[in-house]
Amino acid sequence: MRLVMNEPVEGMDRPYARRWWALLVLCLSLLIIVMANTALTVAAPDMTQDLGLSSADLQWVIDGYTVPYAALMLLLGAIGDKYSRRGALILGLVVFGGGAIAGSLVDSSTGVIAARAVMGVGAALIMPATLSLLAATFPREERAKAITLWTATAGLAIAAGPLVAGALLEHHGWSSTFLINVPIAALAIVGALVLVPPSRAAHHHRIDHVGGLLSVVWIGSLVYMIIEGPHFGWGVKAVTAAVVAGAGLVAFVVWELRHPRPVVDVRRFAHRRFAGSNLAVALFFLAVFGAFYYLTQHLQFVLGYDALDTGVRMLPLAGAVFVGSALTGYLTPRIGMKITVTAGMVGGTAGLALLTRVDAASSYGDLVLPLTILGLAIGLALSPCTDAIMGAFPEAELGVGGAVNDTSLELGGSLGIAILGSVLASSYSSHLSDATAGSKLPAGALSTAQDSVGAGYAVAQGIGDKARQLGEQAARAGQAGNTEKAAQLKAQADQFAHGAQRMADAVGSSFSDAVAHTSLIGAVILGVGTVLVAFLLPRKGGAHPGEAPGAGGGGTAGTHRRGDALSAPRPPRNRDPRAAVS
Repeated sequence: MRLVMNEPVEGMDRPYARRWWALLVLCLSLLIIVMANTALTVAAPDMTQDLGLSSADLQWVIDGYTVPYAALMLLLGAIGDKYSRRGALILGLVVFGGGAIAGSLVDSSTGVIAARAVMGVGAALIMPATLSLLAATFPREERAKAITLWTATAGLAIAAGPLVAGALLEHHGWSSTFLINVPIAALAIVGALVLVPPSRAAHHHRIDHVGGLLSVVWIGSLVYMIIEGPHFGWGVKAVTAAVVAGAGLVAFVVWELRHPRPVVDVRRFAHRRFAGSNLAVALFFLAVFGAFYYLTQHLQFVLGYDALDTGVRMLPLAGAVFVGSALTGYLTPRIGMKITVTAGMVGGTAGLALLTRVDAASSYGDLVLPLTILGLAIGLALSPCTDAIMGAFPEAELGVGGAVNDTSLELGGSLGIAILGSVLASSYSSHLSDATAGSKLPAGALSTAQDSVGAGYAVAQGIGDKARQLGEQAARAGQAGNTEKAAQLKAQADQFAHGAQRMADAVGSSFSDAVAHTSLIGAVILGVGTVLVAFLLPRKGGAHPGEAPGAGGGGTAGTHRRGDALSAPRPPRNRDPRAAVS
């Protein structure tokens, strides 16, 4: 047996024998790029303290990964289709691992942001390559099952990130959350060479570089605006980014409509099934990433769990994703994609609605059911949507298809954190102002506490420290025989101790109320989106773009063929394998 797999999948006359092992490598690659974001939410407090990060620094440490990741996927997906999908995967893993090593060695906010940006470039290579290699390697009758496992891996990574980061932070510093990616990336590189067959488009014309660059401009500007505006205010930077994003999008659409071989045919979005699937993916990750953003804070700050305990308590979501994904294989062929996806979105809306009951008295037990329902909903909705999106692209554009799916995912996640994060911050600030009314808290201290829930508890701790200092002074005065001074100091210490407890209670209740309010907004957004998606998705048997009515089957294995009116059919598997060697 050859050590390196060199036979291209397009040249095989039968399904690749080790395709399920290849899927394991693809899922491992997906796992680390999703975990890179979710793990950082747990490592952020240690990083902030060690590097002295401001709130703006920390925001860009997190989002420095997101901007290049989202902006570059379409262009890099097209490049992978033309030259080598496996090559794109391996190059992405090398870049990602190099960025992770750099991130563990730097000692400044600028260095960490730059390292995260490099990791984002690697992720932009990896993400579309995993889906395109999956679609190229698996025959149609098995593809939906493989995509189900791919989707379940993404759900697992959402919960696994905090769990792994929490375990590492028990005995190591924040840099370990970067370094853990390196051996996994190395293992994935070896696995890709040994188990993943090379693949590229059989007939791929020149890349539409202008369209690709325009996609980088408008997506990158849009993500930058989403990050900058809600968090730092709608100043010159955010407004400029919004203008560039709007102009870039218009230019991109006009160019792609006129170009004979566009990087992505925007006419596909006129087809209800394709548009509905992308909308469902974006809305789901808007809701899930937004909820994840504030639930991890609630678990750590309000309920007092450490990093590892927080990760463990997110596991019901991951387990439920697997169950929901498994159910799609049974339900979708029987009731159709439209009902399965709509049911998942209704479930997601219900899960967010349950979180509106969160208050100061809520415990972790009150979060288990909403987390489980959210996980089931993700599994039910996302696998059929991803299969439908990939099914809309011909073999020559599988990398672009994966990039479209992943861009919808990433834009939805960015919007979720921006929109729901802004609602959370505004609601928390307002509730805290009401809760501390009449407490004689200095305006500066209140302003600091309103910045975040962590800052609020820091203010309460500062008041508590003052109470302890006064208590120690009272004890020394009593030992010196100055009973009158000791009594005065003791009274002041009691007053400060009461104020500290009141402040801590106000912060906890205000953040809990903000979680409930933000969950309501999230449920409304997802609920409205559910109606739109249900309207867009065709009934069972709806066709892909370019297919005759009735040729499709709701995005499930064995129930529809791939077709596209603007593309050539899939080349025969027994053609000359040298044409596709990467």
